[in-house]
Amino acid sequence: MIDIRQLREDPQPAKDSLIARGDDPARIDEVLAADGLRLKKQQEFEAMRAEQKALSKSIGRADPSERPQVLAKAKELAGKVKEAEAEAGVASTKAQDLLAALPNIIIPGIPSGGEDDYAVLAHRGAKIRDFAAEGIKVRDHLEIGEMLQAIDVKRGAKVSGSRFYYLRGIGARLELALLTCAWDLAEQHGFIPMTTPTMVTPDTMRGTGFLTEHSEEIYYLPADDLYLVGTSEVALGGYHGGEILELGEEPLRYSGWSACYRREAGSHGKDVRGIIRVHQFNKVEMFSYCLPEVSQDEHQRLLALEEEMLQKVELPYRVIDTAAGDLGTSAARKFDCEAWLPSQERYLELTSTSNCTTYQARRLGIRYRDENGKTQPVATLNGTLACTRWLVAILENHQQADGSVYVPRALRPYLGGKEILEPVPNA
Repeated sequence: MIDIRQLREDPQPAKDSLIARGDDPARIDEVLAADGLRLKKQQEFEAMRAEQKALSKSIGRADPSERPQVLAKAKELAGKVKEAEAEAGVASTKAQDLLAALPNIIIPGIPSGGEDDYAVLAHRGAKIRDFAAEGIKVRDHLEIGEMLQAIDVKRGAKVSGSRFYYLRGIGARLELALLTCAWDLAEQHGFIPMTTPTMVTPDTMRGTGFLTEHSEEIYYLPADDLYLVGTSEVALGGYHGGEILELGEEPLRYSGWSACYRREAGSHGKDVRGIIRVHQFNKVEMFSYCLPEVSQDEHQRLLALEEEMLQKVELPYRVIDTAAGDLGTSAARKFDCEAWLPSQERYLELTSTSNCTTYQARRLGIRYRDENGKTQPVATLNGTLACTRWLVAILENHQQADGSVYVPRALRPYLGGKEILEPVPNA
């Protein structure tokens, strides 16, 4: 949530942010008007209540002959006070809802526009292979996975419907190796490993900013009034909800391992083959709580760890600065790392890291004490360190002519030293 005091003092940065996102800056004026009405109605209510209290005290001092008149006036005033209180409540709720619906204010300097208006910051990692020069006909990850008997989407669809799958044999082991490697890397850099709940309350989902434009992506369990998470960011963000944290120079860092669930609403016909865009997957997510003034440095740290992990699995990738209109509600800036996908000759997003500044913490009531002892909202950041989708890029980029797959050196210790994944005969 944006600080309403910031909007009152200088609304222009929030308006500029909405313009960069492709949104209507008039929303800020609407919020300020609603806030002004809220203050007016609250003042009217408090003035009436003060008058009511004064009148109540005068009843006992009133002349017996005047008392019925005073009591009648008190009764009439009580009705008006009740009405004023209701009006103040309605105005407060409207102002709060309009404010809560605003997206975070972007960090100046990021690209304006939508999904296709990102800025490419760097190309890094392994060199993109020239499969034609190697005499190799490129197979996609599903064909390779089926040759290895590592992926079974047919039985996944039979059991659970489209966009579900089984990882079996070396596929299951490869995913576990990848995620364990990522968890080890995070722990080496001071992130406390956590397995997190995959069902959360509406307050937690709303507090992290996911019940806005992302709501159609989320699975809801009405009988329990719980949501299935699409990322452990939600559970990690809610972990310290309502608390005052003791933050020193170093941020408080966690790495969450969880299953994730997404409805993929509106993505029909897009990346439906294989396991690129599925309803359930596993992920290791980094999450940081820090002082607001160091959030941009912490953001670079999370990006560096994502890049280190991509280099461990020896993938060619690029880093993009996501455009404002593609940030999502909570993020003020987001970097994506996208690996090269040989079968489609394009880049595929594998990681995102977002600086949410104080937006989530303000909604969740997560604070620290400043040097004057006053409580202030902390900054929160998140970033993907590995997920099931990475298998797509690993299988395709490391495929060999005979359908076998080269195992990146960093993953070998987690696979019993395997250097090559061999196709299964008659697979």
